[in-house]
Amino acid sequence: MKRIVSSLFAVCIGFSAFSQKHDNTKLKQTHMATVIHKNPKTLFDPTPFAFAHSTIGEGDGKYVFISGQSGGEGLEHHLSKDFRTQVRYSLKNLETVLAEYQLGVEDVLKLTILIVDHDEEKLKIWSEEVHKVWKNNEFPASTLIPVPKLALDGMMIEVDAVAFMKKSK
Repeated sequence: MKRIVSSLFAVCIGFSAFSQKHDNTKLKQTHMATVIHKNPKTLFDPTPFAFAHSTIGEGDGKYVFISGQSGGEGLEHHLSKDFRTQVRYSLKNLETVLAEYQLGVEDVLKLTILIVDHDEEKLKIWSEEVHKVWKNNEFPASTLIPVPKLALDGMMIEVDAVAFMKKSK
């Protein structure tokens, strides 16, 4: 079974390589993995909104699934009443978990963002803060989901992630 999965992964990588000449692809060798960002030229440019249409982690390694990180501050998990502050802390908390694996934001393949009472102003704040963290403008694939409520009263945002950690030799 492991051999079949590895073969399918290799076929997908090969297929991906064939399609590269028709779309906008950025290859980035991170300290742990090769992450490929794809933004086909036939689709709108997602960069201003701080995401990529797709990403893939290439090579032998492991996926790291990170639970939703809220905007809670410190061990007391203080939740500011300010949305921007919660966004900053959710990203800081994500970076803290990544660091436990010696990973950085450049190793993140996928984000899911849950925002309470989402609107255009919150999207603008989210995009501005993400641009500060992903300074190279090579963003992970992402999905933003508006929600009426999160786990705790006062929580306005939750961010989960999938990262890729290349196998060390």
